[in-house]
Amino acid sequence: MSVKDIAKKEPESLIGKAYIFAEKAHNGQKRASGEPYLNHSVCTADFLLEWKLDDETVAAGLLHDVAEDTSITLNEIEKEFGKNVSFLIAGITKLGKIKYRGTERQIGSIKKLILASSEDIRVLLIKLADRYHNMQTLRFLPKNKQKRIALETYEIYAPLAYRLGMQNLSGELEDLAFPYINPEAYKWLQENIKVKYEDREKYLAKIKPIVAKALAETGIRPQKISFRAKRYSSLYKKLLRYDMDIEKIYDLVAFRIIVSSVEDCYATLGVIHKLWPPFPGRIKDYIAMPKPNGYKSLHTVVIAVNKQIVEFQIRTAQMHEEAENGIAAHWAYEEKKGGKSYAQRRTSVADKKEVKWVQQLRTWQKEQENSEEFLESMKIDFFKDRIFAITPKGEVIDLPAGSTPVDFAYRIHSDIGNQCIGAKVNGQIVPLAHKLISGDIVEINTQKGKKPSSSWLEFVRTELAKHHIKKELSQKKGMAFPVKSKKTEFRVLAKNRIGIIKDISIIISRSHIGITSINSSSETHGGFHVVKIICDINDPKKVQKIALKLKNIEEVKEVEYKFI
Repeated sequence: MSVKDIAKKEPESLIGKAYIFAEKAHNGQKRASGEPYLNHSVCTADFLLEWKLDDETVAAGLLHDVAEDTSITLNEIEKEFGKNVSFLIAGITKLGKIKYRGTERQIGSIKKLILASSEDIRVLLIKLADRYHNMQTLRFLPKNKQKRIALETYEIYAPLAYRLGMQNLSGELEDLAFPYINPEAYKWLQENIKVKYEDREKYLAKIKPIVAKALAETGIRPQKISFRAKRYSSLYKKLLRYDMDIEKIYDLVAFRIIVSSVEDCYATLGVIHKLWPPFPGRIKDYIAMPKPNGYKSLHTVVIAVNKQIVEFQIRTAQMHEEAENGIAAHWAYEEKKGGKSYAQRRTSVADKKEVKWVQQLRTWQKEQENSEEFLESMKIDFFKDRIFAITPKGEVIDLPAGSTPVDFAYRIHSDIGNQCIGAKVNGQIVPLAHKLISGDIVEINTQKGKKPSSSWLEFVRTELAKHHIKKELSQKKGMAFPVKSKKTEFRVLAKNRIGIIKDISIIISRSHIGITSINSSSETHGGFHVVKIICDINDPKKVQKIALKLKNIEEVKEVEYKFI
């Protein structure tokens, strides 16, 4: 049932009243396409209804442009529809002022975007629905606006949709923006990929009966078996990594199998692997270990008939709904006993865990006094490639690619980061500058009273870690960071063997650097002990070179330094 159907059936419901109100408010207004302005409001609300959002959100979707584009005020809307609807529209009105162009002068607008969604995630969901329809009609706007809006969509809204678990919407937004951002690449794909898509679909159609028969023989009745063609935007990004060789893209078109239960998911995986051998290293279990945005599914790549490589995605109907609509799937409504009237629908608040990342954003923003640092944090920590490391207790920690154990420690808690003295990855001791990869199990060793080293700033990846390191160093020195220094203290973690201090001294003396003091601590850390050396040097480049040479000494596990 559409928003218009609800308005006709129950004009006294919240949605019905909002439809009539919006119709009057936008009477006579036209969009750039020439269609009535109300069409946009209705399409926005229909998306929200499709995502199963509550009546207040759908009503706000119908009214989201009223305060901005008509003479009606927010106070009037509040009197008619209540504080909650008015609040949502106020948030959307603020977001409507954002004109992101990928420049630092847009910092304040980016902050408004994040803060608005932190107050009530439904504001962002309405904005995403609004942007989704605007992108579908972008061709009617002037060329300069097309490029700006497409860029904003691709760099801001599509990643946000992904972070909310709305995989399908994120992909749709990227695909809609792609032709405007990179028209030449889009044209090339249209000319070169269409036939490939058709060939792959024909091939999958031939092996579909084989899969269905094998499943039936084991008692598995899939709810749906379908094909998913890879989107142009994601296909192009992948082609760039493979020198534009389409033959290396195995998931150009993939099988998608929807089954009734988790048990059937794994049973289906077994059936497929019995039919055809799996491709080495390409089995991914996102059911046992979901992605941080909530995505759950089994993925496998097999060598099928005629040695063709095929990808399968296996999930339950609930997993599929959450994969498509993410957090919106959790913002379900309940019906009061005794009726199914749309006027009786009420909101069931989403699980707070589902919006944990939004709460983190809000906290980090408060800690960022410098607006430029905040935007840089957003660029690095939320709009780049991610890796997913794991705590010993099995909690998945979402980090940007290139992150280190120190970044991992600070993401858990600032005290863990500040007191970090070492790390193990997959049971092995690693340097603190070690770059993590997805699937790493990371254990952080701490020491009470330990403070971060300035050398950490040379390798940490996240702005969160940098912020806390600088904060602690500033408090330690009793002055603003950075501090001018005349000496450097090297801290070397190594096995306690005869000649280790001699080897360290030789490296430093060969660099023509004077050693002020050198001592070895009797305290051990997992079989290793600490050698501290103070040198007469304050040149960062020379210090880094010496640190690298020290790391190459046999049985040296970690080298840190700080200027004193």
